[in-house]
Formats: sequence, C-alpha cells, structure tokens
Amino acid sequence: MRRKLALLALLLAALFLISLLLGRYPAPGFISLNRLMGDPIAQTLLLNLRLPRALVAILLGMSLGTAGAVFQLIFNNPLVEPGFLGVSQGAAFGAALGIILGGGAWLVQGFAVGFAFLGLGGSYFLAQRARFGGWVLRLVMAGIVISAFFSSGLGVLKYIADPLSQLPEITFWLLGGLWSITWAEVRSILVLVAAGMLIMLRMRWRLNILALEDEVAFSLGVAPGRERALILLSATAVTAAVVSVSGIVSWVGLIVPHIARRLFGADARFSLPGAALIGGCFVL
Repeated sequence: MRRKLALLALLLAALFLISLLLGRYPAPGFISLNRLMGDPIAQTLLLNLRLPRALVAILLGMSLGTAGAVFQLIFNNPLVEPGFLGVSQGAAFGAALGIILGGGAWLVQGFAVGFAFLGLGGSYFLAQRARFGGWVLRLVMAGIVISAFFSSGLGVLKYIADPLSQLPEITFWLLGGLWSITWAEVRSILVLVAAGMLIMLRMRWRLNILALEDEVAFSLGVAPGRERALILLSATAVTAAVVSVSGIVSWVGLIVPHIARRLFGADARFSLPGAALIGGCFVL
C-alpha cells in the first residue's frame, strides 16, 4: 500500500512539473530550463499564471477527493459526494448573490464559503428536528431539502440578474474552471484547506470505526456524534474553500473515492490519502 502511495506521489510531482513547463510560449510544447532562465516573459508566465493554477488544481482535486471519501464512508453510501449536504448548492447561491451585489472576488468567495456552511448548518438543523428514521436517513433527507432550496434561490437570482453582465458571470462561475486563478486565490484558500485536510488525514484511522453503527463505535471508545461532526465540518470547510474560487466541479468527489478504494481497499488509513493523491492528479 505504501509503495502505491509513493508511486502516486511521484506521479503527481511529475504532472506538476509538466504542467509548469508545457504551454504555448515561446513555442507550443515544452520550454527548456535554459530558455526559461534567460526569458523574463516565460518566467512571469510560469510564476504568475501556470504555478497558481496548478497549485489550486492540486488543492481542488485533493480536497474534493478526500471529502468525497469521507462522506461515502460516514454515510455508508457510494453515491454521496461533497455537495451532498447542500454545500455546493449553498456555495453556488452565495457566489451568485455576491455577483449580483456587485462585489469583487473577495465578496464572491466570502459569500460562497458562508452559504456553504449555512447549507451544512441547515441540513444539521433539519435533521435534528426530524422525528423519523435514523440519524443518517434524516441527514440525507435534510441535505436534499436544503440543496433544493438553494437551487430554487439560485434560479431566482439568475432570473433577476443583468443578462448582459451578471448572468454570464454567474453562468461561467457555475461551469467551474481555473482560468482566473491568481496568487490572491491561492492565499485565500490555503489555510482553510490545509487545516481541513490535516484533520481528515490525522483522523483517517478512526473513520473505519465511525463507519460502524453508533453503538459499536461507542463500545470501541469513540464518541461518534462529536467525531463525525468534526470530520464532516472539516470536509465541508475544504469543499467550500476550493469551490469558492473554482466554481462547481462535479464528478471528482464522486468518482475519485471509488478509484481509491479499488486500488487500496476499504481501509481509510490508505484509501483516504490515496483519494487525495488521485484527486490531485485527476484535476491537474
């Protein structure tokens, strides 16, 4: 297992180097290191255009891959992905609201992160108030309700948006992409993503226990409610952070965990870092 993880890490490093040296300046293809050292324009392109985009691509893939694996393990459902609890739809609504209010990039990102957490909080609140089924079922139903609510709100915002300026910007944001990434976006998400990823990876061995029934997990010395809340909050935080700068990026959080389990098995000690590395390679 560790050999596979090491190979994936080497693959990610190789793809990262290729992404920095491959482009259309000064000619289509790779730029040599000698040419790079003697060309100020090529250095500017690499440091200010390709490097921040590549870093955010890796952070995006790692965050969504890891968060997807966490959600699928905790909810025992292979169809769950990071937007499951209204996180992605909340972020989309917040970003659209920021665009309509005429704010800059910081306002759009702030609204996206804030409403993503509001989506998680709303799902948790509804699940707590429900009086049927188990906790997982209630949270699933609450997530569907909150996602539908934010989707409807997003439709209203698109309807009232200026069709010549605001509506195209909202549409392009919803498509997802890294074309507008600069160092400002890297700095704005780095701390939150690093903290959330650290918590998830440090707690990965406990995910094997948290995937069990509450009674079994409690008998093994785990406080399932508190620890599930912490790791869900971490997964939501990294998802909200990366989605706030990239827009909605589908499939990564759904497909990458399946590939990781295929390679590393169901043991979260190996499948979780595997999902992070595979996600980084996939998006990059």
